[in-house]
Amino acid sequence: MADQPTEPAPAVDISQLSLKEASELTLEEKFALCRSVAEECIQDENLRRLLEKKPNPIAYDGFEPSGRMHIAQGVLKALNVNKLTKCGVTFRFWVADWFAQLNNKMGGDLKKIQTVGNYMVEIWKAVGMDMDRVEFLHASEEINKRPDEYWTLVMDIARRNNLKRIVRCSQIMGRAEGDDLSAAQIFYPCMQCADIFFLKADICQLGMDQRKVNVLAREYADDARPKRMKPVILSHPMMPGLLQGQEKMSKSDPNSAIFMEDSEAEVRTKIKKAYCPPGEVEGNPCLSYIQHIVLPWAKQLAVARAEKNGGNIIYTNFEELAADYASGALHPSDLKPALASSINDILQPVRDHFESNAEAKALLKAVKSYKTTR
Repeated sequence: MADQPTEPAPAVDISQLSLKEASELTLEEKFALCRSVAEECIQDENLRRLLEKKPNPIAYDGFEPSGRMHIAQGVLKALNVNKLTKCGVTFRFWVADWFAQLNNKMGGDLKKIQTVGNYMVEIWKAVGMDMDRVEFLHASEEINKRPDEYWTLVMDIARRNNLKRIVRCSQIMGRAEGDDLSAAQIFYPCMQCADIFFLKADICQLGMDQRKVNVLAREYADDARPKRMKPVILSHPMMPGLLQGQEKMSKSDPNSAIFMEDSEAEVRTKIKKAYCPPGEVEGNPCLSYIQHIVLPWAKQLAVARAEKNGGNIIYTNFEELAADYASGALHPSDLKPALASSINDILQPVRDHFESNAEAKALLKAVKSYKTTR
């Protein structure tokens, strides 16, 4: 029987858990904190058992160094990593430089790809990711250290799956099943599936767009001889683009997202132009930013408005804000400046780092000079 995704975790006040020391967290609190990063978990009972039996599980996320970092990859990822590491999880980032080359990012130039990877690490350090239990491993280096183990895994995964099943995973590369895929892009899902076992990952903590290959890994765990431990899948939600009809942010469209080193003026302009229909909560990217980034990070959103419009108000939970927005009590003309101001506060340490640190400044200059390729 195929794995069925599980519904959100039981109600625990996640905001209060951030005030506790890691050693003070109960099993249920650890479960709730880990579960809160995900829109979907496969499976809840596997996650609870893992946290009960293994004090220091390993989570992984792989990323293609493919251009400037947008706010979802920067802030949302930092939030998720900090929650998991607080629960004793070691988080392994797989700097997927070879994968970016296979997927023709940066025109397939490995040196440029590795420069982008270094830039991304600098951003996470600057924004406030807790690095105590975080490791950055470069695919090109780690695979060459243990090639027999890695390529044996890749070949076994390829042997146990037909081409149709692998092509179904093409979404993980930002491709569609009907795209004209290169041979390298057919190989890519088999490698990404192998990464999970090569890195000894107990938890796959990636976006919903990576779900298919993570499910492939759980299927392979059953098919492998001997069988392997199934990884828990914690899939975080995908942030929409800022413009109408954009289901996800795009690095190739600078107006679709806030980038981590955008200036204050750029942030204000992008939010001002963002799709934000009055009274509509669903499909509203501005409200999505508030729900998934601003409130979890800043714990509040302060809205300044005229007395005739209700006066100043501070929101500390999304449900109250969403209700006011749906009723018309909160208008886009008041919400947007508050959102832009809060995002600018979050991003200021990153701007400061890239301005004051010579190495980081040089990395940003190089990345901005590169042409983003699909």
